[in-house]
Amino acid sequence: MKVKHLIYALIIIVLGGFITYRIISNKSKNEESKKFGDKDRPTSVTGIVVKTSTFDNNLSLSGSIEANEQVEIHSEISGIVEGIYFNEGSYVNKGQVLFKVNDIELRAQLRQAQTKEGLAGENQRRAKLLLQKEAISQEEFDVANADYASAKAQTQLISAQIAKTSVKAPFSGKIGLRSISPGTYITPTLLVAKLVNTGKLKITFSIPEKYVSQVKSGSVIDFTVSGSDKIYKAKIYAIEPEVEVATRTLKIRAIAENIDGKLFPGTFADIKLPLNIINDAIVVPSEAIVPIQDGKKVFISNNGKAKEVIVDATTRTDASILILSGLKAGDTLITSGVMSLKNDSPIKIKVKL
Repeated sequence: MKVKHLIYALIIIVLGGFITYRIISNKSKNEESKKFGDKDRPTSVTGIVVKTSTFDNNLSLSGSIEANEQVEIHSEISGIVEGIYFNEGSYVNKGQVLFKVNDIELRAQLRQAQTKEGLAGENQRRAKLLLQKEAISQEEFDVANADYASAKAQTQLISAQIAKTSVKAPFSGKIGLRSISPGTYITPTLLVAKLVNTGKLKITFSIPEKYVSQVKSGSVIDFTVSGSDKIYKAKIYAIEPEVEVATRTLKIRAIAENIDGKLFPGTFADIKLPLNIINDAIVVPSEAIVPIQDGKKVFISNNGKAKEVIVDATTRTDASILILSGLKAGDTLITSGVMSLKNDSPIKIKVKL
């Protein structure tokens, strides 16, 4: 009996101790909850102390590469193609005959016009002599003179049409694939080929209006193209005189040498446009920025709480962003957990050096 009573006593003591422990533990948690409610529990975050530095301000943009000169080759007159004098994909010189349209009918018309011109010229000469002898009136001489001028103009018109049967390259460059063959009946609407000058290339791009004052003609830009790590250079030579209202951007054009011939019109270019070098610039990590409807904001640590600060952010790099206003050197900027923070939220911050 004594052993049985002893076991009961031990069980009662263990149960009593467990109940006492739970009561004390719950009391401690209740006291902590009263001291720090759920909404007042500090959020663990990391941050940095804002410092100033020299910032080489470069604007990353996308642009398109265009030929320095490009034209579609057409015939100005209709007719049968009697000769093609270029090879597809070859280099042609300015003034080189590319193809010839049959002009046999025009040459016949030219001979006819030249005959009429000669006759009208002789009539005009005779009328002039008769006018000097007062054998004809001034009106009759004027008619003869007008007939001669008209015949002369007709000859010149047909000669100009004959000249158009030989289509020449308007500038030196590389000609593309042709769409005609000897014997093709050609019309002015038929595209024969494209002629492109790729010795130099134009790079066209647009910048936001707030950077307009920082860009000048003559500035040198760097650019790369897809599939190559080579950095090319181009010089800005033309700036649009007005900002596009719809996009609030300004169009700019630069020229680049294509010495190795590895740049092709129609491709995209990743451009790095140098702007002003900023001394005492504030550059912060991109993850510290919180986008809002009217702009951007960050959080700084202020007496153990998160303080919301509206910032004017501009140039962005791969990992950081330039702040123009809103932050100052010495502020403790929160860099992690910013999306879950609210203004005046309690925080426990660990500052990275």
